[in-house]
Amino acid sequence: MSDRPVVAVLGTGTIGAPVARNLAVAGFPVRVWNRTPLRARAAVEGTDATVASSPAEAVRSADILITVLTDGPVTGRVLEEAGDAPQEGAVWVQLGTVGTGIDELRSLADKLGLTLVDAPVQGSRQPAEQGKLVVMASAAPEVRSTVEPLFEVIGSRTVWVSDAPGAASRLKLTLNVWVAALTHGVAESLAVARGLGIDPALVVDVVTGGPMDSGFFQGKSAAALADDFTPSFTVTNSIKDAELVLAAAPKTTPVPLTEAALERWRLARDQGHGDRDMIASYLATRERN
Repeated sequence: MSDRPVVAVLGTGTIGAPVARNLAVAGFPVRVWNRTPLRARAAVEGTDATVASSPAEAVRSADILITVLTDGPVTGRVLEEAGDAPQEGAVWVQLGTVGTGIDELRSLADKLGLTLVDAPVQGSRQPAEQGKLVVMASAAPEVRSTVEPLFEVIGSRTVWVSDAPGAASRLKLTLNVWVAALTHGVAESLAVARGLGIDPALVVDVVTGGPMDSGFFQGKSAAALADDFTPSFTVTNSIKDAELVLAAAPKTTPVPLTEAALERWRLARDQGHGDRDMIASYLATRERN
């Protein structure tokens, strides 16, 4: 019998699936649940993880609950579906991007007798699969030693933001702005090159190895130029994340860049690219030329 805590993972999407799999491979007793059971089974195939038929079955007697769901309201509904199944005092690690919706989840945690760890992650499919996410975490100091062994499996490093849940989710919103700027900067520069009759690959040649270069730039530009929009993070999810920024930004802090990013992603979605990678915003410009 394992002396490690039993972990329930609710949500096996782009991030949740590799998180569950990596924890199971590392030897944690893992139970997974997803609204689509087939996705849950695929996530942990070949491991000792158990696929639960309901949120209640997944979390019953679990020591640690991990939620990686679409948004705050969905996360709250799934926990409420579990009813009184979570054991009082269990640790709830909230990995999803929920914005200021974390405040409602904190109230729900108090109601259910759970200790909330606010821990959104930076990274998409490939870093999640490689266990190289960056975890931003807010939690009481006394619970950190409980969750750090999990974070060491799923991430390359953990940034402790605050003792109070809520701060980490707010930090994640600021990074949503940066990701939007990078994504659309890559997409638009390549599209403008094409529109001017310049080979877009030359943009990449100039940037490569210089101060503007990054792994993100290389990955997204390569995908756009190859017309490979296999999703690491979808346009639809990018829309959700941009909307969270707009909903949370103080009225004294204009966010025109995020507004423009949202408009561009919505255009890509309306052109039929919602399930493609976020860099499909490149197509939103290219198809207008």
